[in-house]
This record gives sequence, C-alpha cells and structure tokens, in this order.
Amino acid sequence: MSLIQVPLGIIAAFDGTPSEVEYLVIAGGGGAGSSNGGGGGAGGYITDTGYAVASDSELTVTIGAGGAGGPAGPGGNQEGVNGSDSVFSGLTATGGGKGGGSPAGSYDGGNGGSGGGGSGNGANGAGGIGSQGKDGGNGVTGAPNWGCGGGGGHTADGISGTVSSSGDGGNGTASSINGSSVTRAGGGGGTWLGTGGSGGSGGGGNSGIPGANGTVNTGGGGGGGSYNGSYGVGGTGGSGYVCIRYANTYNTASATTGSPSYADSGGYHIYQWTGSGSITF
Repeated sequence: MSLIQVPLGIIAAFDGTPSEVEYLVIAGGGGAGSSNGGGGGAGGYITDTGYAVASDSELTVTIGAGGAGGPAGPGGNQEGVNGSDSVFSGLTATGGGKGGGSPAGSYDGGNGGSGGGGSGNGANGAGGIGSQGKDGGNGVTGAPNWGCGGGGGHTADGISGTVSSSGDGGNGTASSINGSSVTRAGGGGGTWLGTGGSGGSGGGGNSGIPGANGTVNTGGGGGGGSYNGSYGVGGTGGSGYVCIRYANTYNTASATTGSPSYADSGGYHIYQWTGSGSITF
C-alpha cells in the first residue's frame, strides 16, 4: 500500500495551528549626541512573511530599549548610546547607532541597524546593517554652524551637515501589518548653532535644546542636542516593537506573555508587543 504525502500546511490546518507567520521586528533607536551632536540612527527594521512556527513551541519576544542621549555639558558635547536589539524567536533587529559628539568618546556616529550621524567636527556618519537600515550623515568643520549629520533611517541615509545647516534624519518605512499604515524607524536630526535638523518620518526626533526623543515603539533615533548659550542633552532613541500576524482560519495562540495587544482584523490574528514576552501556538 502506498503512502500519501500531505503538505505541511494541510497538516497544520487539521490541528488549527499555523505553520508560518508574517512578522515585523524593530529595534530600539540610537541616542543622539549633545551640544554639537549627531542624530541617532533608527533601530534595525526587519519584516517578511513565511516564518515557520510549530505547535507547543514557545517563541520569545524581546523589545529593545532606546539608547540614552549624550548628557549636557559643561565640558562640551557628549556622544549618545546605541539602542538595544529586538528579537522575535531566531530573528534579531539590531539597535540603532549612537549620534557622535564626545571628545571623551567619539565624534563619529556609531554603527547599528541604521547608523548614527557624525558630530560637527568633520566627523563621519556610521553605517547601517544591510537591509535593516541606512547610513548616518557626516558632520562638517567650519564656521558658522559646524553642522552635524542626521541619523540614518530604514529607507534613507541621514543628511550630512553643512556650514550653514545641520542634517535631517533619514526617513523610515510604513507598514500595515497591524491593519493600519504606520511609519517607523526614522533617524534623528543633527544639530549645532544654526538651523536644526528635523527627524526623519517614522519617529525620528528633531534637534533642539534639549534634543527631542525618538517616538516610543517606533525605533526612531534621538535628535541632537543643540548649544545656544546652554548645553542641550541629546534625545533618547525610541523603544522597539514586534508584531506578528497569520490567517484567522487558524486558532489563536494557546498562550502569550508580556501582555501583547490582540486583534482579529482583516482576516488575520494580530499580536503586537511593546514590552518583552512570548507566544505559544
């Protein structure tokens, strides 16, 4: 008697468990430099369909924190801190790169999911990681403004500073995985004495005194801290985010932790985390 081979997806349908899910994972954004600081890079952004899952297997979720901005003076500018990674099961989005700024650290931006911008001392913007994000802009040395570079976003490099302006952060990317179009992973704006840089679309912080924080749960980079008679702290990067969805012809998850939000919408079961947790099918 011959055996009949049944595709995996059909077996999953018999027991109500999905065999794969669609996902969006965004890391924490990088913190910006202070008082002549480059913008923070956006947290790494990864998304795709067809991630294999199995029944009775717990999949962990880690939400990366945004990196701290550089502290205010005296003592001049200070660099920010890289954002933390976000994880869904075996998938890792890398934290955004720090904005440059400190003589005690580095004028250059930091590498990350998207790279941080260089400070206004002729410093270099840093690189993003593959498809996770883009590069930060460079800083420039020269009167009157010593413009700083903007942090990279998911879809666009940060803009480099000039002697008459600072660089904007790179733009992020819109996703409708949760049923509504939301743009995330924008880079933070760079700064100095002249025109401040704007954050990229998707939660990037504007520069200022202090620099604006990246928007929570977008992975946006922090905005650079300005100097105008007082030292401005750099903006903190926005925290990360994880969302998965799969067809609602399957059962809901058997267990979750971390208090994810849940919706049955548009033909999908949708789970979103803004804090670390897990899911079991």
